[in-house]
Amino acid sequence: MIEILAISGSLRAASTNSALVSALARNAPPSCRVTVHDRLGRLPIFNPDDEGERTPQEASALIDAVTQADGVIISCPEYAHGVPGGLKNALDWLVSRDAAVAKPAMLVHASPRSLFARAALAEIMRTMSFALCEDVLEIALLGKKPPEVEGILAEPENQLVMRDAVSAFADFIRAR
Repeated sequence: MIEILAISGSLRAASTNSALVSALARNAPPSCRVTVHDRLGRLPIFNPDDEGERTPQEASALIDAVTQADGVIISCPEYAHGVPGGLKNALDWLVSRDAAVAKPAMLVHASPRSLFARAALAEIMRTMSFALCEDVLEIALLGKKPPEVEGILAEPENQLVMRDAVSAFADFIRAR
């Protein structure tokens, strides 16, 4: 069983990125388990003085979840042409750890317009030594209300696209 951790970079209650990672978890192929980490908003702001024995419990939980996962999927919105602070903060907690080193990762997107954040996030993750899968999943959900989002994600063709994307990512993980 391939264990995948999915993280939404958005803290919004009605986030399309969070809806997308939840849908990935529901539509994962039988050989994969996708677990959504939805506690980024509980992380304290990263401070290198708080590492080691002083690492806060929420940061330790994130570090452990990334460490134990076979791979990580991140869905990230774009704020002011960049990566949202909450997601960057979470990545900062991983910087001095081995959790990210050679960890397979895949980016998924709920907006076709998040080009600056995509590039910035890919650069951050490569710098942190994640093994970034070149396959990218995009399902355009930008500007949709929650019922519309759920309807789009429930469409059989989108369910198949999500299942195939997770399956391709699992193949990437196995090949590493």
